[in-house]
Amino acid sequence: MSTEETSRFVRLRVELVLEVQDEGGVTKAALRRLAGDTGLAEAERAHAESAVTEDTAEALAYLVDPFDLVSEVPGVELQQASWSSERIDYDPDSPEWDLDEDDGENDEEEDGIG
Repeated sequence: MSTEETSRFVRLRVELVLEVQDEGGVTKAALRRLAGDTGLAEAERAHAESAVTEDTAEALAYLVDPFDLVSEVPGVELQQASWSSERIDYDPDSPEWDLDEDDGENDEEEDGIG
């Protein structure tokens, strides 16, 4: 692909840290969504139900859909998405979690400079 063809593609990186205050509520919401997913094969449904019941992070990964984040943005079409979730140790006062800090990548490249 030429530069003109690839320049219309944008990689949007989003990192969220969520505090789960109601694990049962998250699990129930994921199970409700699974129950309404008519395109899911029974074996896949059983596996997904087990995963979201055993791990709240899995339930969140099932509930959060990147398509939902961009579906109403005019002029864009989601081409590819991947996401995951995991339990973490989080200290909001730690410099490790400062969102303004450089994450080790070259900011000039991300900004299109250089």
